[in-house]
Amino acid sequence: MARQTRKQEKSDPVAAGRFAAGEDPAKREQIIDGASRVFMKLGFDAASMNDITREAGVSKGTIYVYFQNKEDLFAALVAREKERVTLRMRDILAGSEEVEVGLYRFGINFVAHITSLQVINAMRTVIGVVDRMPSLCRQFFNSPSMNVRTVLDDFIRRHVALGNLNVEHSDLAARQFIDMTSGTFFKLRLFGDLCDVPPQSEIDEVVKGAIKVFMAAYGVHDTSVIAKEAEHA
Repeated sequence: MARQTRKQEKSDPVAAGRFAAGEDPAKREQIIDGASRVFMKLGFDAASMNDITREAGVSKGTIYVYFQNKEDLFAALVAREKERVTLRMRDILAGSEEVEVGLYRFGINFVAHITSLQVINAMRTVIGVVDRMPSLCRQFFNSPSMNVRTVLDDFIRRHVALGNLNVEHSDLAARQFIDMTSGTFFKLRLFGDLCDVPPQSEIDEVVKGAIKVFMAAYGVHDTSVIAKEAEHA
């Protein structure tokens, strides 16, 4: 009986350290990484599954085990990047005990992300195919249960509970702060009026301005730390 069990374990792909078809996370990441480079270089429409296969260093048979088509692969790439930035923002806010410190770190990092070439190219791609690929657009814009807005919402709720903020609708407050920090630069980048990521000094100015407005609306003190710094600058 023991010999039979050992024989079964040896022949079991999972027990032997192998994965069933389409289940190897490292292989999946390898394909997505290759697709990311191809999409960045050629754009979505010009890229082909053959291009991605070559760049990722896998066979065509392998790529179709993991992804049905180019649209499916693009959606997986977007989902991965959303998850990465969400986790990064969550960690930033989790390590911030003061409201304005957390908002500042969040704002600086979020603007850098939302104006990056990779995000801008992805957004342009989605806008360009909205009429003929509505399902791709829905996948791009539909937010998972945890996203950048929800982690900021959680941060705001935490500081409301601590008595540091007076916010009735935390989700609305999170949306307002995100719009104030990103709106200035995002549209300029998206439509080509701003050719590169904004200078750090300009991002800093906009984020601090957004914090002043946010704290004026929701802070429990008469004057925020950011406002005091501005007065003595």
